[in-house]
Amino acid sequence: MISVKRVVIATVVGLVLGVLLWLLAARTVAQGVPGCGAAAMILGLAVGGFVIGISGLRWCWWLHGLLLGAIALLPLSLAGVWAGLKWWPGFVFLLVAGLIGGFLIELVTSLVFRARASRGLS
Repeated sequence: MISVKRVVIATVVGLVLGVLLWLLAARTVAQGVPGCGAAAMILGLAVGGFVIGISGLRWCWWLHGLLLGAIALLPLSLAGVWAGLKWWPGFVFLLVAGLIGGFLIELVTSLVFRARASRGLS
């Protein structure tokens, strides 16, 4: 059974981390971050949090967060390369942000709020 508490907490944490990622990127990129890039970063981590919240994979929490966070921001990372940001800082920055973001989402959700993933479908 999916825990509504877990899904809401993971999504909100992902949304907050998405805003922090956007602010970090806006300070480090000389040209600034376009509006579509800001929206993609914020929504990318929010969707990552949602996916982490609904996932029923039976892995340890940190591996679960790392993998699903990287998968959630992989399309955005590839879009950054396509848009001309090159492999560094575009692709690598966003992929590492997905890894760290997924880890932090799972850390806060599972350990701080104790909203552990369910053990399979009921």
